[in-house]
Amino acid sequence: MLEVPVFNVEGRKIDALKIDEKVFGGEVNVSLLKQAVVTYRANKRQGTAATKSRGMVEGSTRKLYKQKHTGNARRGQVRTNIMKGGGVAFAKTTRDFRKGFPKNMRKAALDSAILAKMLGQNIMVVDGLKVDAPKTARMSEIMGNLNVNRSCLLTIADLDRNVYLSARNIPNLTVRVAKDLNAYDVAVKQKMVVTSDAMKAMLACREVRP
Repeated sequence: MLEVPVFNVEGRKIDALKIDEKVFGGEVNVSLLKQAVVTYRANKRQGTAATKSRGMVEGSTRKLYKQKHTGNARRGQVRTNIMKGGGVAFAKTTRDFRKGFPKNMRKAALDSAILAKMLGQNIMVVDGLKVDAPKTARMSEIMGNLNVNRSCLLTIADLDRNVYLSARNIPNLTVRVAKDLNAYDVAVKQKMVVTSDAMKAMLACREVRP
């Protein structure tokens, strides 16, 4: 059983949750987690970069002057890549970098990422997180009380506009709804702060695997 500390917004530890690691797969699948990160980063690439090769540039294909006996360096057509206005050597073409990642693999990778945070003691539950109005100072104060001074993923149960607006201007703090979590967001952040309602939702949608 793993213990996840529970804090209030003042930063005082008030409880500890005991969670069976089997709920999140039992062990961290490092290779699958890496594949999830690579896939996520690849799918964010646009792949729209394109340049013109010498065959795409307008201009004559005639050799500018004869090969020998001119005293000049050898020279071919004006569209060569070594001349100004010519084509580009090894020109880039548009391409699709997307990689497939099945649903069950995405779920397993997310479980491994969360389990890794638990094993590394980099996850905590905060009880009573509520912001009455969009105030960055209030959210920054709460994060300071929780001793969060590195990159952090704040997970909430449902979309809360005040929480989102209060956190968006804080560097390295990302807000995600529990149902929208992905392995990449969890893996690349140093800390993970989960509201008590979000943790209940995460545990409720998972069954202990035999």
